[in-house]
Order: sequence, then C-alpha cells, then structure tokens
Amino acid sequence: MKFLVLGAGRMGYAAVYDLIRSPKVEKVVVADKDAKSVKAAVERLNDPKIVPVELDITKENDVIALMKSVDVAISCVPYENNYELAKAALEAKTHFVDLGGNEEVVEKTFLLNELAKERKITIIPDLGLAPGLVSILAVAAADSFDELYEIRMRVGGLPVDSDNFMGYSHVFALEGLINEYAEDVTLIRDGKTMQVPSLSECEKIEFPKPFGMMEAFTTSGGISTLPKTYEGKVQHLDYKTIRYRGHCEQMNLLKELGLMSKEQVKLKGGKVVPRELLMHLLDGKLAKDEPDAVILRVTVTGVKDKEPRQLVWESIEFSDQAEGLSAMMRMTAFPASIIAQMIARGDIRECGVLRQEEWVPVKLFLAELQSRGLNLTLNDRAPVPTDK
Repeated sequence: MKFLVLGAGRMGYAAVYDLIRSPKVEKVVVADKDAKSVKAAVERLNDPKIVPVELDITKENDVIALMKSVDVAISCVPYENNYELAKAALEAKTHFVDLGGNEEVVEKTFLLNELAKERKITIIPDLGLAPGLVSILAVAAADSFDELYEIRMRVGGLPVDSDNFMGYSHVFALEGLINEYAEDVTLIRDGKTMQVPSLSECEKIEFPKPFGMMEAFTTSGGISTLPKTYEGKVQHLDYKTIRYRGHCEQMNLLKELGLMSKEQVKLKGGKVVPRELLMHLLDGKLAKDEPDAVILRVTVTGVKDKEPRQLVWESIEFSDQAEGLSAMMRMTAFPASIIAQMIARGDIRECGVLRQEEWVPVKLFLAELQSRGLNLTLNDRAPVPTDK
C-alpha cells in the first residue's frame, strides 16, 4: 500500500508516524511547501518507507502527478484546500481523505459524488477527531437502539495546565480554531434541523481530576453530516466544544469586537483583516508544545428492548511525550490514517463521496484505535435528564 500525506505539520507528522508502523505499507510520500518541515519530519521518523517531497498544493498538475503514484492521499493541510485536492484526486484516480472541519467545504466536496462513483474513487471528508472519530462513536452507539431520542457530542483538546493564557494552547491550526468559533452551528432540535450561533448555549460538564468542572459550548464543523444522516430519526442532536471555564466568555468578547471577521478594516496606517491580526496575536500568546489532553463524551439516548437506555462513550487521552505526539495529534491523525488504510486494503469498497458514519466498519475501526493505545469506554445506563 502506498500513501501520500499532504502537509508536514503536526497532523501530517502523526499520520506518517502511524502509516509507517503498518507492515503492509510500502511507501509514504510526505509533501509540503515548507521544505524544512518535510526534512524535520523525515529526520525525526527516520524510516526508509518515507519519501520527502517539496510541493506547492496550489499547483494542480504537480499535485495530480504525485497522487498518481499512491493508492490513497491524506490531506492534513488547512480545510480551505480540501475541495480542490479532492478534484485533483479524481483526476489522478486516487482515493482521498481529509481532516475536514468546515461545513461549506464538505458540502462542495459532496457535489463530486457522481463523478467519484463513475471513476471508482472513494473520497471521505471529515476524518479527524471532531468531525470524524466522534461521529463514528455516535453511530456505534445509535445502531444498538430500537428507537433514538438524542445524540450529544462533547469534545475538547486542552493543555493539561489550566493556567495557560485563555486556558488553551496551540494544539492545531488557528485558522480552523477561529472558524469553529465564528461560523454558525448546525444541529437538530425538537426534530428539526436548524442553525444557532457558535459560542452559545454554554453548559457545565464534569470530568475526573485533573479536569473537574469544565464548560461546553456550540462550535461549528464538528457535527459534519450527522444532521443529514439522522434527520427525522432523532429529536435532538448537537456538538459542543469543551474548554476550561471562562474561555467561552473570552472568545465571545473577541467575536463581538469583530476580531474574527474576514472583512478588511481601513485604519490610519493601512488596511487590516481582523481575523489575520487575531491569529497573529494568538500565535504569539498561546502556549505551544505543552502536555495536552483530549477529553470526550458522546451520549446517545433512546429505547432498547422497550426500556429507556443511555449509552455513553468517554475518553481522556494524554500526549505521548516519549514519541513526541500530542493527544490532539493522536486523536486526529490516527483515525484518518486508519480509514485511509481501510480503503487501501479494501475494507471500504464503496465508491463516491462517503459519509464516514455510514461506511466506516465500526468494529474494525474501534479495534484499530485500541491497538494504538487509544482507550475508549462505553457505559450503558438509565437515562439522566438533560436540559435542552
């Protein structure tokens, strides 16, 4: 099996790390415009399977040529590139997956469905942590019910040290983070699909020490295609991001000030894009490369054997400092690598642009996660009343 990993940043590095550990993988091409990043990844991983390439992903012909040399391409670059990369994959007749995170880009990608079927190509967007892993967990629980009522997903990537600036650290691309905070959120409420503002509906949520009482609030992108899959099947479906308490209020202030806007503002010294300024300032302030954790809780409520039941997935994952892998890297890039390998092996044979919650073999996926030391627990209990 041969793979192409686009992007040599944190997530790209983790995807390559995972791929080269499979005995069935013959070659992993890692490509990035930043030659230094590629070189650093290759030197750290030090494996003969890795082929380093300097690549500008905006040069379509170069991308297509590189894709033709592999079975599956994995996009670990910012989400705004994924639609064009999916089109390139169709031209190259190479399977393609990405880490996703933006509803508009994913919706455009699904427009390629018929062409992908015609060319016998599999494309699966949104294969990170959220969207991605949590959607598959939700389906794994939902499929065991006779009747569904609600699906609630809560996920957070956090520094272990809550005293960091804004209680946060730089665990993935700031552009993606701010987009989650800025765009409207799709959910299902009282059986109807609707949109609400991000950074709203803040609630308390408790986890074991060292976290304790946290907060969770609406953010965009994490729910992916689940509202379409479960429309008419559930009364309530939503996704919220977990942070240390107070973070939502701080980010809401920045949003209300207009600092998440992409529209240029004219100042005495010239023009500035508020979002670009905010990213620049946050990049200088947020902690980097500190021990982090990913915490998640996916709660599915319904009726099973004529009794009301609730299935709850939970996980707390910490960074693997010995291997230089943050918790966010492991929980985001490993699922994409696992599913890319499923496609290459033929475990997923369906062609077209696919929803991960419908086509990823859940039992095999969970077994693959466990083999990588990612621990998820599933509890079956009587439902606990929740506020809408």
